Amino acid sequence: MNDVTALRKINTLCVFCGSSEGNDPAYLQSAAQFGLAMVKSGMDLVYGGGGKGIMGRIATTVKAGSRRVTGIIPTRIHEMVKHIEHDEDELIIVGDMHERKAAMYARADAFVALPGGIGTLEEVMEALTWLQLGYHDKPVGLLDTAGFFSHLTAFLSHMVDEGFLRSVLFDTLTVDSDPMRLIERLQRVPLDLPAKIAHP
Repeated sequence: MNDVTALRKINTLCVFCGSSEGNDPAYLQSAAQFGLAMVKSGMDLVYGGGGKGIMGRIATTVKAGSRRVTGIIPTRIHEMVKHIEHDEDELIIVGDMHERKAAMYARADAFVALPGGIGTLEEVMEALTWLQLGYHDKPVGLLDTAGFFSHLTAFLSHMVDEGFLRSVLFDTLTVDSDPMRLIERLQRVPLDLPAKIAHP
């Protein structure tokens, strides 16, 4: 099979990221670069529906590139942030965080986390867990801006060493610091995982 036929089609990418800017200007810069890479790759965006921080930067960048932006936000959070300027083609308001994630996962062909906090971490780890359990067969990646995710990947590697995480799943997690290279790798990463079998 050649490289052209091996490419996975990713029409819509779900991005998990922080509503804060972080302390390093590289985080916002990298978010904009990732948004441009998405536009160049012809990808639409599904994200958490916020106008601040890294969330706002990637949404603005993708929208400016004439790609579709869909925000999905729970009612409670929307009430707290609706005064903040944001620009989506569609903003979907759902009942709670569980509905939000289900809606994001259903609309996306792949998932990528950019720097963020515990919410970002929870979302991307759940996406990886769902891949492990066979609830989807979509690639999961991390944009490792300025080594932001290095401690996380080291911990996941430790889980593998200690027998709590299968190496075959860990190997599917696509980690790169270069936005375009990350997207290209997501299009090629093998996801043919054996079924997870519980230990007796």
